[in-house]
Amino acid sequence: MMVSFGNSSGAVPPFEPGMLSAKGSLYLTRPTLFHYTRSERELQETADGLFAVIVSGAVKIAIHQRFALAEARQAHEALHSRTTTGAAVLVP
Repeated sequence: MMVSFGNSSGAVPPFEPGMLSAKGSLYLTRPTLFHYTRSERELQETADGLFAVIVSGAVKIAIHQRFALAEARQAHEALHSRTTTGAAVLVP
């Protein structure tokens, strides 16, 4: 299975769909948040559930770089130039 989130590396070039079956019944999906949450209430419930799992420690979020809030410009430039990996956060 391949899941495509966004286009930070550029658009996926066209390909022959038959290639997916030839390589072992593979499939590609391009999920959109609003197909999974139909209302503001549902979105809030989903977000609350996600953050509850993170706070519980069941899921660890690797933060690969931290930028002081005063370095917001440098953070944006690093993201834009694609020199970051994983999560990047701004801290006060």
